[in-house]
Amino acid sequence: MPDRTDTPTAARERRSGEASPNRPARGKRPIDRAEWRTLSLLAVPSLVLALATTVVTTYLPVHLRAARTSTLIIGLLIGTEGLMAIAVPMVAGPWSDRLRTRMGGRLPFVAAAILPLASSLIVLGLVGRLWITAAVLVVFFGAYFAAYEPYRALYPDLVDQAIAGRAQSTQALARGLGTFLALVGGGLLIAVADPVPFATASLLCTVGLGGFVVVAMRRRPADRGSSPVGGVRRQAAHVWQIACERRQLRLFLAANALWELSLGALKTFIVLYLTAGLGKRLSTASLIIGGVALLLLVASPISGTLGDRYGPPRVLTWALVAYGVGLLVPLLSTSAAVVAAATPVIAIGGGVVMTLPYAVLTPLMPDDEHGTLTGFYSVSRGIGTALGPLLAGAAIDLTSGLFDATQGYQATWGICSAAILLSLLPLSALRRTADDDPGPT
Repeated sequence: MPDRTDTPTAARERRSGEASPNRPARGKRPIDRAEWRTLSLLAVPSLVLALATTVVTTYLPVHLRAARTSTLIIGLLIGTEGLMAIAVPMVAGPWSDRLRTRMGGRLPFVAAAILPLASSLIVLGLVGRLWITAAVLVVFFGAYFAAYEPYRALYPDLVDQAIAGRAQSTQALARGLGTFLALVGGGLLIAVADPVPFATASLLCTVGLGGFVVVAMRRRPADRGSSPVGGVRRQAAHVWQIACERRQLRLFLAANALWELSLGALKTFIVLYLTAGLGKRLSTASLIIGGVALLLLVASPISGTLGDRYGPPRVLTWALVAYGVGLLVPLLSTSAAVVAAATPVIAIGGGVVMTLPYAVLTPLMPDDEHGTLTGFYSVSRGIGTALGPLLAGAAIDLTSGLFDATQGYQATWGICSAAILLSLLPLSALRRTADDDPGPT
């Protein structure tokens, strides 16, 4: 990754005071060749990490449901992702701000996570006992977030704010591609044998992250400031202090938690909705989901470009209204034609929600707190990803009689829609706060 510092303009736009995420950058300059190389390299971890976590959160529930595990228990287990997202970033993000090694501050965390990620993926495909599964999930998601937070902090380290929306669209495109490969390939591979998709994800994760570390070591970014260090309690107090001082961060936390709640619920139960609820074969369900994932890939670069031009909060508002209403359709109808008609709206809305949230947070980051506030971002994600599978699992169990045709699985769509529509409240307040801010002078 190229050694670079902020331009004067970018530095002024990211000063530690209240920034204005609703105000798009002046003009829209092209991305130069060096920036494209940086963005391409940064996309690799997103792809393999998204592939790995999608295999776990989407196909582990299928594996567990085959053993007649209740949807509530499945939701609790998959909700481990959210719990680890709350705890681990409190240490990993700020620590990467102050760590000084020959590899820099961020890369050691990515390198250290490779072995536990790869080994836990293999074990998850082999074990069947719930207590072993729960323990291995703690290892997997702990390693995932220990790598992801320092890696994600490389974006504000290296990417100019003027291309933040497009940078996040490339990251979301890689994330979407990893999700697409996991959804389609995982469904086909699990039909062969349960351990196969997990072992494949383990191999790809090892090669992708290992290759990223090797290449990035030769393009190490400059160290960026420092951050207080300590245990989880001290980091939580530090993040809480920052959030208490800045209303925009509190609004972002609420909105992003609701977005991730919706995504977490849908990701956990979408395959079971199609197979157990609608009676589709697993291979057919994988192909259907793969088609939706293709639309997500199309939506990511478009939403990034629109975010740079009009401001991420504004584009998110447009998308969330359509997305939230679209999610109501599968709740109210099991007609294949009706659901198919709403699918493009749902897919494009999901693509926008996967692409732009971090671009909303980036302008709010002080220059020496990138790791800390990337950890803050994952805390907001963690709240949603812990609650989403749990609430959806409980809703499925409680409404199995009401939604008898789908064994209760269509209740997932109601949880998703409610979260998306509720998120418009904090997002609207965030936009008003940004409009009232005169911005840097």
